[in-house]
Amino acid sequence: MTSREKILANIASNKPSLTTLPNVPIFEGDGSIERFKTVLDGIGGRTIELSSKADCQSAIDTYYSDLKNVASNIVKANVEVNLSTSKDVLEQIDLAVIQGEIGVAENGTIWVPESNMLNRALPFITQHLVLVLEKKNIVANMQQAYDKLKGAGSYGVFIAGPSKTADIEQSLVIGAHGARSMMVLIY
Repeated sequence: MTSREKILANIASNKPSLTTLPNVPIFEGDGSIERFKTVLDGIGGRTIELSSKADCQSAIDTYYSDLKNVASNIVKANVEVNLSTSKDVLEQIDLAVIQGEIGVAENGTIWVPESNMLNRALPFITQHLVLVLEKKNIVANMQQAYDKLKGAGSYGVFIAGPSKTADIEQSLVIGAHGARSMMVLIY
C-alpha cells in the first residue's frame, strides 16, 4: 500500500456519518417595485419605470444623451462588444445597457448572467451602467432569487448599485472600482 493509499484509507475510516440537512424556512418579504426602488436608491442607484421595453431608447436619449461610446444589444450602440473585444476598446465605453434577469428587493441587486453581458468585463469597466429589468422578475429576497437560479449552471453576478468603497477614512467614494453610476429601467 502506498503512502497516498494509506492516507486516503485513514481519511475514509474516520469519515463522520452523514446527517440530514435542517429544514430551512421559506423567508417571505416585500418583493414590491417600491421596495426595490427604495433600496437601490439608498445604495446610490437610480430607477426609472417604463411602460414597455421599447421605451428604453427614449430613456437613454433623455438621461445619457451626452455620452459618446455606447455598448448594448438593447438600444442603439456605436461600439460593438463581444467576448473577444480588447480591453483597449472596453475601457473607452461610457455607457453599457444590458438586460438583467432577476431583481432582489431586499438589497437592490440584479442578477446578470454572462450571456447578457456581451463581455464579462463590460458591467465593471463601463463608466455608466444601465440594467433593464422586467417587473415580474423582482423577488423579495436572495433565497427566492437563488431558487429561481437553480439549474442556471453558468457564470453570472449580482450587481448592486454603482461601484463604491469607504475604505479610506470611512469616506464614501462612488465609482472607485467600476461604474460611476447605475440606473435600472424597469418595464
